[in-house]
Amino acid sequence: MLMILSFTKKLMKKIILGLLLVVVNFVSAQERIVPLKYGDMESWTVRYIKESNLLGGKIKTLYILGPTDTIDCIKGNKPYTFAGNTIWGISNAYANVMGVAKGANTTQPERRGNGWCARLDTRMETVRVLGMLDIRVAIAGTLFLGAVIEPVRSANDPYGSIDMGIPFTQKPKAIMLDLKARVSEKRVVTKALGVGVSTIEGHDEPEVYIYLQKRWEDKDGNIYAKRIGTARQRFPKSIPEWQNDHRINIHYGDITKRSDFKKYQGLFPDGGEFKAKNSKGQMVYIREVDWGTSEDVPTHVILMISAGCYPAFHGALGNALWVDNVRFIY
Repeated sequence: MLMILSFTKKLMKKIILGLLLVVVNFVSAQERIVPLKYGDMESWTVRYIKESNLLGGKIKTLYILGPTDTIDCIKGNKPYTFAGNTIWGISNAYANVMGVAKGANTTQPERRGNGWCARLDTRMETVRVLGMLDIRVAIAGTLFLGAVIEPVRSANDPYGSIDMGIPFTQKPKAIMLDLKARVSEKRVVTKALGVGVSTIEGHDEPEVYIYLQKRWEDKDGNIYAKRIGTARQRFPKSIPEWQNDHRINIHYGDITKRSDFKKYQGLFPDGGEFKAKNSKGQMVYIREVDWGTSEDVPTHVILMISAGCYPAFHGALGNALWVDNVRFIY
């Protein structure tokens, strides 16, 4: 009798374990992974920008995450039209300030095995002309969904040349990507807004975030939004080896009551200050006025991958973030 009971218990355990495996496999099979266009980092547009003779007249190479192409500067520097060519904006840009042409490049492709990844660096870019200009800005390498409006004319309005976000009506569960990072342990952040350079106390960290928004525009062209979904993670320490399939879950509705809520995950301006082009073709601030609900359907998505978490023209020089294979999970 005891042998029969023992056999029965073992059989039941096997049946239960088998059922659990079936359930786990069923749940996993329900998840759908969708790569973002060009998110495998295998396709880049290479641009050549001739800087002004006042700066030495060098040819500078800039990269755009988009269709494989080469754009020369034989007939002069050409502003790039992001919309229609790629969904990705980038921190690299062609600037023309007071007639002085300059190229900035802080994000570029880098070899990874037999393919490519993106390397995002925090660097100082300078425009120095004796007696005319002495502009220095700290730029964190960044990839984002949106467009840069070129040529950049001024360092005074860092978001004035960025059309942030793209139309998007889906509701993914998470973002997944491969990454590694180099993060300084020093609590020093360089502040270079154009004129003068200083340092402040703080710790700059690479980050990845997604904001799903429901936007609308009033008769005056102002853009308003409700935040529908949020995912934002910072990386405070170096990650020396590739961390593949890193997942960041997206939370829907008002997340301020969550135990893991951070102030920087909140509505603008705490969550950032961005602009978008309205129906009149004007660049205006996106005014987040409230949290949406989990039932709301977004109209736009903001996705930012950056080597730093501070506002524009702040950063820990030398920080770097490598990313590859950006995907949404549904």
